[in-house]
Amino acid sequence: MPHTPLETAAPAVRLAACECLTPFGGTNETLAALLRGESALRATHVLGADGGDLVPLALLPDRALNEESPPAWLARLRQFLAPVTGPTWGTARRPVIVTSSNFGVGSLYAYHHAQTAADANHAPHGPIHKSVASLRDACEWGPNITIFSHACVSAHLGLVHAARLLALGGEHAPVDEVLVVSYDFLSPFVAGGFHSLKILNTEFPAPYMDRATGSIGLGDGAGFAVLGRDHGAHRIVAQSLHNEMHHFTANRPDGAGFASVFAPIARAASGMRVWIKGHGTGTLEAGRLESNAVAAAFPGAPLVSWKGALGHTLGSCGLVELAIAAASMRNPASDGQASRAPGTVGTSAPVFTSQVATSPFDTAAFDGVVCASNAFGGAHAALLLLKDGK
Repeated sequence: MPHTPLETAAPAVRLAACECLTPFGGTNETLAALLRGESALRATHVLGADGGDLVPLALLPDRALNEESPPAWLARLRQFLAPVTGPTWGTARRPVIVTSSNFGVGSLYAYHHAQTAADANHAPHGPIHKSVASLRDACEWGPNITIFSHACVSAHLGLVHAARLLALGGEHAPVDEVLVVSYDFLSPFVAGGFHSLKILNTEFPAPYMDRATGSIGLGDGAGFAVLGRDHGAHRIVAQSLHNEMHHFTANRPDGAGFASVFAPIARAASGMRVWIKGHGTGTLEAGRLESNAVAAAFPGAPLVSWKGALGHTLGSCGLVELAIAAASMRNPASDGQASRAPGTVGTSAPVFTSQVATSPFDTAAFDGVVCASNAFGGAHAALLLLKDGK
């Protein structure tokens, strides 16, 4: 039986900080590149050093698809997380939540394809708990760390749990702030798996475009968010989860899963003007179902996806794209111009619905944004992020 959509009973929480790391750089650099319509995707051998088809991947600069030991991404992730390092995190009052869909699977793949004794050095970084432990040690966090992993809604699960912790922290167990961290870095194992499903192929993604063949791209990505009660320029006022439990990879063909996850968010946004940061990987069936559900739940709201530029950052996409969405609504922008949201990079007409925005647009007139992510098996997640004062 499908799960009932989950609406968190937690009060609104504030986004005290939210940043992302992509092949373009940090949040501001990524937003600027998207507004220019740039793509970080490059034709790359799907199995890295072992060759294979050339598929669209977006890797951090100077990072090879094949994993090194220690993982090449670990030092960069530690540098990115510098604002939230130190032993005050990972405590009872400031817990840490870590999410991913891949963790150290690149190291596991490298270990199992070992050619020399030195390749055994990959082993300590492969299992989930050891991958997180490596990050914990690098960031000097305390032991209060919770791990979530559910494919491409992983980051959303972390955000839901963070809101619950803030709501439940009472007199005897107060929680001041919660840090949510998510990271997913590509490997031949990840790219090869999607390639075997034929959705990662030699074509570049065009989210929500009505064309003959669907395709996705994959990308390195990480993000963090600090959630609290009292400070922050944006508020998360509603979160929703729904799992169709319909098929190992596919959604229900009637789109009921998308409609179910959007229903609570649409109620929370009643009377507001919102835009939609969709999932939009570039596959055809899911793209059509999602865009139709958005049109029904949020008539007239612009719908965008950035995976045609960043690739799909997998379990971390919900947090990577939340950082970009929040930055898109900072008013005024750093250059004195009106804040703008990027359009759907890589896409042109014909599109599934008229609400698909292919060009950047001003966000000043909007109250907030709905951020949605979807995953294999019909798992769906969405949240409503409002500007301060809305």
